[in-house]
Amino acid sequence: MANKTRRRWVAGSILVIVGGLIAGAWLVFSRNAQSVMSRMLAPTPTRTLSVTWTPTPLPTPTITLMPTPLTFDSDMAYLRVLEQCGFGPRPPGTVNNQLLGDYLVATVKEFGWATQVQAFTYQSVRGRNIIARKGQGPLVLLGAHYDTRPYADYDPPETREQYILGANDGASGVAVLLELARVLDIDRVPYEVRLVFFDAEDSGNLNGWPFSVGAREYAQSLDVKPEFVIVVDMVGDENQTLYWEGNSDPALNAEIWALAADLGYGQSFIPRVNWSIIDDHLPFIQRGWTAIDIIDFDYPYWHTTQDTADKVSAESLGRVGRVLEAFLEERER
Repeated sequence: MANKTRRRWVAGSILVIVGGLIAGAWLVFSRNAQSVMSRMLAPTPTRTLSVTWTPTPLPTPTITLMPTPLTFDSDMAYLRVLEQCGFGPRPPGTVNNQLLGDYLVATVKEFGWATQVQAFTYQSVRGRNIIARKGQGPLVLLGAHYDTRPYADYDPPETREQYILGANDGASGVAVLLELARVLDIDRVPYEVRLVFFDAEDSGNLNGWPFSVGAREYAQSLDVKPEFVIVVDMVGDENQTLYWEGNSDPALNAEIWALAADLGYGQSFIPRVNWSIIDDHLPFIQRGWTAIDIIDFDYPYWHTTQDTADKVSAESLGRVGRVLEAFLEERER
């Protein structure tokens, strides 16, 4: 009986102890669980990240300025030759000459040039010089004649009284000036440029006329000395040989021919005198001004009925045009 009672007491004590342990463990677990839950449910504090960044300086780039490409279009210049020949022969005082003069005025106006017409009369024949103006600075002139020879005095007798078309002797120089009027970047040119289309150049030694009547009228009318005058005449020959003209200013000749060589045109621009020619530059030289004549006088069809558009080369026009474009846009005063 005593043993049974002792065992019951021991068992009860064990139960009490185990129960206490369980209760204590539960109490500890509950508190820890509440702490964990409170941390889980609490908002995450916002942190401000302060970063100091010093950029690495980039190296200064090296910029190489490429030359502005020349934009004179040989084919467009040749088209201008064809357009002029489309008017037919163009001697001074004729309807064809009048129509071509009107065409020149309209064309340069379309390209943004201010225009002026200088009318004159020689031996009762009316002529007109067409002047196009653009740019600012010292005055420079580029000239070409737009009239044609009244008849083919270098033809055989049976065709000598016929008109000539003047594709090279007349139209080629005008074509170069018209294409320059279209493409010249006047903002790069440190001059006031005047393109002068002379009338009545090519009637010399016929019926008592001298050469260069229109150029003489214009030169005598100028009250401002141009820095230089460049006349362009007969430059379209396929077999182009452009020598220094003997009356022209040697220094300006040398400068332009050297530029032509730099552009790769040394085979066409030959730096030595081969001819001395009466042409539209002479009235300006006679006033004491700097002037040159860019002319290819080795042309077998000169003053003949064979001076037709098929004898003119677009490439030849392009060489002269690009040299003048570069000269005007790149020259420093």
